[in-house]
Amino acid sequence: QVHLMESGGGFVQAGGSLRLLCVARGDLLDTTAKGWYRQAPGKQRELVASVTNDGTTNYADSLKGRFTVEDSAANTLHLQMNSLKPEDTATYYCHFKVSRLDYWGSGTLVTVSP
Repeated sequence: QVHLMESGGGFVQAGGSLRLLCVARGDLLDTTAKGWYRQAPGKQRELVASVTNDGTTNYADSLKGRFTVEDSAANTLHLQMNSLKPEDTATYYCHFKVSRLDYWGSGTLVTVSP
């Protein structure tokens, strides 16, 4: 069993930055991918950024250049978000794929004011 917990969300003005952290607990030996997703009110959950265990990253096209996923340790994952826009307002979820199973955190809310 794997448990994920996100932190770092909050309220920020447009143009500002936030850094999200995901901390994982459990047996992570067979982790093959990690990522960040987001879900805005009334919308479907969408990929923000992901990274595989060989270091390959994948970003939503609209976020390239502003968001950076950082995989620095087996049990953590960061998301650096710069030049935030009001349309980035959403709940951000951490995702780990371990032993072919998908694990999700409960999310952290990011609110960007105009």
